[in-house]
Amino acid sequence: MNKKELVKTTKYLNNKNINRGSSGNLSYRINNGFIITPSSIPNDKLNEKNCVQMAFDGTYKNKLKPSTEWRIHRDIYLKRKDISAIIHTHPTFSTAIACMNINIPSFHYMIAMAGGNNIKCAKYATFGTEQLSKNVIKALENRNACLMANHGLIVGSKDLKIASKLTEEVENISKQYLQILKSGKKPVLLSKNEMKKNIKKIKDYNYGKI
Repeated sequence: MNKKELVKTTKYLNNKNINRGSSGNLSYRINNGFIITPSSIPNDKLNEKNCVQMAFDGTYKNKLKPSTEWRIHRDIYLKRKDISAIIHTHPTFSTAIACMNINIPSFHYMIAMAGGNNIKCAKYATFGTEQLSKNVIKALENRNACLMANHGLIVGSKDLKIASKLTEEVENISKQYLQILKSGKKPVLLSKNEMKKNIKKIKDYNYGKI
């Protein structure tokens, strides 16, 4: 991964209307730190020089400040050695569900793409805080994606390409689930045993490389 890919992925998600303006933030792991998108730069104006190199101690090398959510990226990297790329976004459908403070249950087998039998919603905490990091890390246990209450969506994976694909998939799942909620009917949920089989099959087939 490199800064060019980081910029390309950021603009791709912006064009897909998953992010807007300067909202959201992306990063990838490097030796002893990570590269993250800057604070307050519109996504469509982002370039490689804007990207900020940060150490795990919170120091950075750039005239621009790192994203206000740098702490959550840093803390996930320190906790999850299997994650080397993180995408945090405010997509319409995922964020709508996050604002309900509810999990997305196993109404569809593609929930398994995120690594568990549901997509959890992390408890609310003020953005950029240590408490938010703790809440998200807990919701990400054995998973590669979670909602952030009254905030948005966060995804972590092996690289930016896979993380981007999973971000789009969770947003699509969220749209479907909202349609079900709008109908007033409860979905038929897949059992934990069935979801366990789906998770294994997705890993075995390397589908999404979770």
